[in-house]
Order: sequence, then structure tokens, then C-alpha cells
Amino acid sequence: MAAAVGSIDAYIQAARQFALLTRDEEFLLASRYRGTNDLEAARQLILSHLRLVISIARGYLGYGLPHADLIQEGNIGLMKAVKRFDPKRGVRLVSFAIHFIKAEIHEYVVRNWRMLKVATTKGQRKLFFNLRSMKTGSDGLDSVQAGEIARILNVKPDEVIEMDTRMSGHDLALDGESDDDEAFAPIHYLADHATEPLQVLEARARDRLQTEGLQGALAMLDPRSRRIVEARWLMDEKRASLHDLAAEFGVSAERIRQVEAKALQKMRSSLASMAAVA
Repeated sequence: MAAAVGSIDAYIQAARQFALLTRDEEFLLASRYRGTNDLEAARQLILSHLRLVISIARGYLGYGLPHADLIQEGNIGLMKAVKRFDPKRGVRLVSFAIHFIKAEIHEYVVRNWRMLKVATTKGQRKLFFNLRSMKTGSDGLDSVQAGEIARILNVKPDEVIEMDTRMSGHDLALDGESDDDEAFAPIHYLADHATEPLQVLEARARDRLQTEGLQGALAMLDPRSRRIVEARWLMDEKRASLHDLAAEFGVSAERIRQVEAKALQKMRSSLASMAAVA
């Protein structure tokens, strides 16, 4: 049966009709937008990546928020990514945009969970987004399990137990239109761990690379230093060892380690400066 006009299913079907871009097509469109502010080029870049937003948003359905709202927030992130994307960096837009899409959806989840108004520290928010996936059962935590989770997330065991209690209570439901908080409380249907949200707070190094700040920090390095950092920390597959790179550059492994340490320090300083300005 055909999806109703204006429904989320109709939107998803429409988004899938837009063809994916080849690398050359993407480079040309992104160059046009970046060079001449060609809005039609930006529109084509956005439309070709709508299915990416839909896929990422689906991973956040476990919080009981409307799929359409999650997609809308993700689309905002996609537009921000297109605006900041530099095709000359050698990274595809699909990789660059992931960070911005996740960040917007993550902030939407944070704004709409009543509990996070009291989970104000970075550690507490990290605990919130990871606790359900780390529990081994549906019952309350015992002291041993709470202690192990606390150790992994670098928080206090008491904070783990308190958060578990909050997440198990009906008074922590999403704000809804119904006066009966328990009627459609998301806490009742969050048991499917297969749809756990991506761990935004624990994003891997390659996700962090996709931010504008890290691309800028990498661009400040000389070619050898950048090659070493990318091979050691940012590879999708097996990372290179110090000895692998020593053989590649014809120097000692200790020299590679020194270059790597200096490059990482330079990147940290660059990122710290950007953070201070932001």
C-alpha cells in the first residue's frame, strides 16, 4: 500500500529516490558552492545525503522521540556539514557529515529528556548514554556491577546506582502531550538493545577527524607528520606500527615516535586555541 502523502514513510521513500553522487560529482558541486555560493549545488549535496540522516536518526529511536523530529534535527546537522565542507581536504562528504548529524540529534535528545536537566556534568551525560547498554539484565544494579560500570566510565558507583534508579522510574518519562506521564513513557519500550544510540561521547578518532577543527589541525602538519598521525591513529583498517613507518621513511622507530609526539602536541595546541575562540 502506498504511503500517505506527508507521512514519514512517504518522506523516506522520496529521499531514497535521490541518486548518490560519485566522488567527481561531489567534488564539482562542493567546489561550486564553496567558490561561488551556488545554492543549487548545495541543494544537490543535501538531497543526495538525506538517506544518511534517516539511517543515523533510526539509531536514536530507542529514546521514544518521533522519528520525523530526529530526522529534522539530523538534516540541520547535514546542512551545517555542507556549509563547512572543503572538498580539497580529500574526505568524502558522507564521512565529514556524520559528526554534525550525530551532534545535532544528540543535542535534541539531551534537550528533550527531563532527566538530563539534573545530569549536568559531562560524566553524568556519558553515564546516561551508556548505562542501558552496559547493564547485563533488566533488574537493578548490584554493587559489583555498579562498581565495574563506574570504573569503565570514570564516575562514582553511587552515581551509577542513582542514574539507574532515575532511568527505571516513571517520573523520568519524556515530556508529552498527555497528562498521564506513565501512559506513553519511553522507559517502557527501551529494552531493545539492538537499536542503542551510537556512543557519541565515545566516538572513535576517525569520527573526530571529520570535524572542521581536526581537519584544520591536520592541515597545519608537514606531509611526513600528517602521514604518521593518519597511519597511526586514523586508519579505517589496521594501524601502522612505529617499525612500519620507520621502514617507510628510512629512519628509526624512535625517530617516528618523536615526530608523532610532536605532531600530536601541535594538533592539541591548535584544537585548544580553536576551543578557546569558539
